[in-house]
Amino acid sequence: MFAAERRQLILEMVRANGAVSLRELARVVQTSEVTVRRDVRALEAEGLLDRRHGGAVLPGGFTRESGFPQKSLSATAEKTAIADLAAGLVEEGEAIVVGAGTTTQELARRLARVPGLTVVTNSLLVAQALAHANRVEVVMTGGTLRGSNYALVGSGAEQSLQGLRVSRAFLSGSGLTAERGLSTSNMLSASVDRALVQAAAEVVVLADHTKLGTDTMFQTVPTDVITRLVTDEPPPHDDRAATELQALADQGVQIAVAGAAAVAGPARHEVPLPGQRRTRAQLRSGNGSLTPEQLQDRAPRVADLRRR
Repeated sequence: MFAAERRQLILEMVRANGAVSLRELARVVQTSEVTVRRDVRALEAEGLLDRRHGGAVLPGGFTRESGFPQKSLSATAEKTAIADLAAGLVEEGEAIVVGAGTTTQELARRLARVPGLTVVTNSLLVAQALAHANRVEVVMTGGTLRGSNYALVGSGAEQSLQGLRVSRAFLSGSGLTAERGLSTSNMLSASVDRALVQAAAEVVVLADHTKLGTDTMFQTVPTDVITRLVTDEPPPHDDRAATELQALADQGVQIAVAGAAAVAGPARHEVPLPGQRRTRAQLRSGNGSLTPEQLQDRAPRVADLRRR
């Protein structure tokens, strides 16, 4: 494929999806990430798109929300690994809330095996994944159906969550930064996500590396409210994603990283107990995590970031 054809295809993918990772672009155009990165730089120089941490987005700052078909095809291996790791947090007999999203849908498929579980959700996809789980009780919110992500939103959804109390909330979103926390591109979705957070004693965010450093219009969960982030390991060249992980860890967010072994198949990783906060020095080493030394090698120090 000639460079002009390749760049046209890249541009069409970004316009269709709003945001696409370099890894996904390289897979579709069947070339290396190095070549794709060079193409993205050229398109950015022409003002046709903007580079972001490990990917490309529509020009103009904030990314727009992709539809479900595009989301379901993006970072599929990473979402699988994240869901495998996050499922290890859930215990028998728990009551949890699970928000809308393709990553939370993957989590729900794994929760079908947890006996005595109660799952409260506003997502038709999550409910569908658990519909035939005999030992899992599914409670759906009310609300108005938002067809683009198969989620119930609006005042009916929010009111149905009033007075609810569960152990954990599992949420995804369109972007995650240390400065603003989790965000999404839709106001109604953001409002329901905030209501889900209010119902939970602990908040677990599921976000693949392409969302790290991405900022969208509506804040759903401030950083200081996020207990844990479950993510995948950024590619070696993605220093900015590693920087964001370090900044989140410095603000007390517990980081659980699904490694290569988790991508290849289901894996269990040790995760800190609820309520614990980790400093940079306490980040867990070994498979499935980034050590402090790895984070320092792959990202500038936070003091350097503040001067920028």
